Amino acid sequence: MRNRRVFTPQFKAQVVLEVLSGVQSPAAACREYSLKPEVLSRWKAELVDNAHKVFQSDEQRSQEQARIAELERLAGRLTLELEVIKKASSIWTSASSRNGR
Repeated sequence: MRNRRVFTPQFKAQVVLEVLSGVQSPAAACREYSLKPEVLSRWKAELVDNAHKVFQSDEQRSQEQARIAELERLAGRLTLELEVIKKASSIWTSASSRNGR
């Protein structure tokens, strides 16, 4: 079984910028780096779709990070509540079966 290669974001950006800037043609880049044309096309599309994020202000990024942290705290709290409910349910079930109900 063949393992998949993993490329760093820096490598992907380098290859795509070489192609977009005209340093290499897409075919030459694919040959040099042993890539399939579909992979290079996907990387180009991803770079173009997310290019606007490079110019986001630090305030926008910090707002996004704060929202992520808030959602992670909420997920943790809900997980804890679920565990408590499961434990209470098992105690309730075992107590009611001992009482013959």
